[in-house]
Amino acid sequence: MHETTAEPLSQHYTLPCPFCARWNRVSAERAADRPKCGDCGKPILLDRPFMLHADSFHRVVSESSVPVLVDYYADWCGPCKMMAPVFDEFAAKHIGKFLVAKLDTDRAQAIAQLHNIRGIPTLILYEGGKELRRVSGAMGLGDMERFALG
Repeated sequence: MHETTAEPLSQHYTLPCPFCARWNRVSAERAADRPKCGDCGKPILLDRPFMLHADSFHRVVSESSVPVLVDYYADWCGPCKMMAPVFDEFAAKHIGKFLVAKLDTDRAQAIAQLHNIRGIPTLILYEGGKELRRVSGAMGLGDMERFALG
C-alpha cells in the first residue's frame, strides 16, 4: 500500500486515488493540506465528498479509522440534487473529522441492495466498518450535522 503520511498510528482514511486507483493511507489531521497520491502525485481532495464505487466501498468504509458518512444517491433524483450542495458544505466544514463520501446507487446496485437502501437520498454513518445510524430524505446543514454528530 502506498502511504501519503509517515504517521501510521494517526487517524486516517484508506482511499483509492481517483486518478490512478492506487490505495493510499491519508492522515485525517492533514486532510485539509491537499494530500497527494503516493504513486502518481495527484491530489486526493477531501474538502468535498469522495466518490465511492462498488470495487472500493467496503475497503474504504472498513479501513478508515474516522467515521464515514455516505450519501446514497442517484443522478436522476431531485431531492438528491437539492441536497448535494449541502453535503458539499458539510464535507468542507468537517474535513478531517469525517470521511464524507457518495455512492451512486444506480452504478453500485449490489452495494445499495446489501445495505438495504429503500429510498434516496439516504445517509448512513459508519464507524469501524459498522453502521451506526441512517436517515432518508433531503435535509439542510443543521439537520445533517445533528445526524452526523449524534
